[in-house]
Amino acid sequence: MKKITIIIPAYNEEESLPHLYERLEKLISSMKHYEFEILFVNDGSKDNTINLIKEYREKDNRISYVDFSRNFGKEIAMIAGLDYATGDCVIFMDADLQDPPELIPELVKYWEEGYDDVYAKRNSRKGETWLKKFTSKMYYRVLQHLTNIPIQEDTGDFRLLDKRCVNALKKMRESQRQSKSMFSWIGYKKKEVLYDRDPRIAGKTKWNYKKLVDLAIDGITSFTTSPLRISTYISIPTFILLFVYFIYVIAKCIVTNTVVQAYQAIILLILFFSGVQILLFGIIGEYLGRIFNESKNRPLYLVNEYNGKKEMND
Repeated sequence: MKKITIIIPAYNEEESLPHLYERLEKLISSMKHYEFEILFVNDGSKDNTINLIKEYREKDNRISYVDFSRNFGKEIAMIAGLDYATGDCVIFMDADLQDPPELIPELVKYWEEGYDDVYAKRNSRKGETWLKKFTSKMYYRVLQHLTNIPIQEDTGDFRLLDKRCVNALKKMRESQRQSKSMFSWIGYKKKEVLYDRDPRIAGKTKWNYKKLVDLAIDGITSFTTSPLRISTYISIPTFILLFVYFIYVIAKCIVTNTVVQAYQAIILLILFFSGVQILLFGIIGEYLGRIFNESKNRPLYLVNEYNGKKEMND
């Protein structure tokens, strides 16, 4: 009997967990030909999330949990889930039920047909503002143009990954993570499944615009050096324009026999080049910051306990 691990990162989800467990328990009971593990990764929740998970584990041995020592973020919670998963495949899903558990049988069906990465693509995104939908669409377009690997648009973390995908992702231990790009980078045989994304069942989203911008920057700078080439793309036409402008100024002085108001041109040029330098320093700083973080070689996360056992984090 094949084993499926459902990985659920959770941060302050005490309102959603009862609804989530009810629907998962009903679904799992209907899929009698598979063994299931429901692995919660408690990402330093400050509410009653971890206590609820422990209660579920006491009455259901299919429940497992990893309890972080503090909040490390969803991306780190996902790699921790991969580290502790024991299934032949894993399924990532959110605790807020925006990803419907009822889609899991379809994901499993395509996995049985030989696909390694069966990802759910959003047909619609209920409960999200037009601004979030628009910025998400623009982000995927930019990312697709900057990277040399195909990026799946309008996809989240809701997907099934075969064991060999899991093993590949576990080798990628960088601290600045963007799982959506990693899923594309590893390759393997992929299959798309369309679904309508529901609004949150309870609670508030943990993703504000600042976190989304940080995630977008990680996605771009983690998988492409294209922004660094902006300096080359800008410098060539800039020097051409500067040379043309210089010839124009000299020619005007000769033809009209007048003195050009040089201070105006100088001020404009200073402002222009200062702006370009600040932009390029910012891009370079992003990459230097990542080099700095990776050079520290710290563990990605620290675990307080795993299924009731205190972790020594050796």
